[in-house]
Amino acid sequence: MNYAKLDAALATALGKVKDSEARSFVVFIHTVSIPGTAEATCLEKLGISNSNMSGKQIFTATLSAQEIAELSDQPWVGQIKLSQKLRLLEIE
Repeated sequence: MNYAKLDAALATALGKVKDSEARSFVVFIHTVSIPGTAEATCLEKLGISNSNMSGKQIFTATLSAQEIAELSDQPWVGQIKLSQKLRLLEIE
């Protein structure tokens, strides 16, 4: 796994996963450039629709720790970030 491509929140969450635990993470995948045919095929295997790839470099997917590890080793992946719930701010 290339930890340099993971944000701190994702690296921390992955560190808390036990080997026997089957857990998935909703992540944002940032590519270095617009995916070509080989990259698009890899993303499709992760459940990202080909129709959502046109001209984009950021994708959302729900991945296992193993899938994140494999994806982080790809040279065309720039960064993988953990999606987190946003909290509303109460401004008075």
